[in-house]
Amino acid sequence: MTFDEWMRAQGLSDSSVKKYLSSVQGVMSEWAQSAGLVDGPLTSISGLAQFHVVAEQLKQLPIFVERNTVGNSMYSSALNRFADYLKAGFDSDIEADIDDIFRQPNISETEKSRLVKTRIGQGDFRTRLIGYWQGCAVTGYQDVSFLVASHIKPWRVSSNAEKLDHFNGLLLLPTLDKAFDGGFISFKNNGDIVLSPQLSHPDVLGIRSDMNIHLAQQHLVFLEFHRDCVFRKAPY
Repeated sequence: MTFDEWMRAQGLSDSSVKKYLSSVQGVMSEWAQSAGLVDGPLTSISGLAQFHVVAEQLKQLPIFVERNTVGNSMYSSALNRFADYLKAGFDSDIEADIDDIFRQPNISETEKSRLVKTRIGQGDFRTRLIGYWQGCAVTGYQDVSFLVASHIKPWRVSSNAEKLDHFNGLLLLPTLDKAFDGGFISFKNNGDIVLSPQLSHPDVLGIRSDMNIHLAQQHLVFLEFHRDCVFRKAPY
């Protein structure tokens, strides 16, 4: 879901969506690039931690201070909106997650190594998923070089044991992984796919309403969390 689609799903008016989008994607991106803070538009940032760093530096620029004051804090509001958008996607900032691993005082270096490898999509977690699923969990596609080891219950809210539990994982083609990770699809306990009403044109992505996966009982607790806390339901 794009930033403007997300704002509309939150109930913002078309005029507000246009105002915030043009601020973030347009003028503030130009200020940030001119100051050497980013190489592309602010909307190209996908990690919340990185965005916070850039946003704080941007707020110190004289042109931002001047225009934000004249505009009754409109530009800072736009930055807050984009930060909320990144949060809504269960931010997947790998560098920040790895930093969190190394800050944990009560786990061994071996355990830290396992967690780091798992977070970057390598190590025994991925190996166990390949052994368990024998291909994409949904389509059966078997070339593992194309497949992504995806956590069902997101990394940020999983315990260390859950992060390494292969029943908390699906092996997916990249498009399915992106849709699942972002909450645009989920699965019922019987394995039937559930499509979010916020997913635009699933057919273009190769995602069909008749897709299904074969689940073990151990998957269900993680999928319940995904459906309750990650899956994007219809906006109120």
